[in-house]
Amino acid sequence: MRHVWNDLQERPLAKRFLVSFFVYNMAVQTVMYVATIFGSDELKLPGQSLIITILLIQLVAIPGAYGFSRLSERIGNTYALMTAVFIWIGVCTAAYYVQTESQFFILAGVVGLVMGGIQSLSRSTYSKLIPATTDTASYFSFYDVTEKTSIVFGTLVYGLIEQLTGSMRNSILALLVLFVVGFVLLWRIPSQKVYHTHLETEEVL
Repeated sequence: MRHVWNDLQERPLAKRFLVSFFVYNMAVQTVMYVATIFGSDELKLPGQSLIITILLIQLVAIPGAYGFSRLSERIGNTYALMTAVFIWIGVCTAAYYVQTESQFFILAGVVGLVMGGIQSLSRSTYSKLIPATTDTASYFSFYDVTEKTSIVFGTLVYGLIEQLTGSMRNSILALLVLFVVGFVLLWRIPSQKVYHTHLETEEVL
């Protein structure tokens, strides 16, 4: 872990990405963990509807991952990630106003689409930013620790705001802020597609 941390100090793009990943993943993972709790406590949905919601999110995540993979091939990983985070911002905005079971199901479908995409894109983007090495386990262990730590902070923020305000809708606004910050941080990272094209051009020149 210390070796990877020291190496990242000399890799600004990888370091920037991990910071942005930490911020937006706090919100992503929290949504995944508390979606059914929101449906149960805020919308008073029955258990059967919540089970359907979980299945819907997992099933829709598969085509979502493939869709964002195609998108990243066309516009690059960074822009594809920014697109996913932008959709998440829309999801949080809509979740604040959702009132009915049908609206909740539609929102769950959108969550599933971007959930699969943002998870696969985040991992593949990180793999492009780390050095060529046989010790990939160390780098991805660091990535996993970053991910798990962000879950702790994300759910802490969500639960704390709910306790202070008495409403999960206010907690959703906090997640929206995290997505906005994550989007801005991603903006500082050049698209890997453009970045590598630029490097190839410099080599030719």
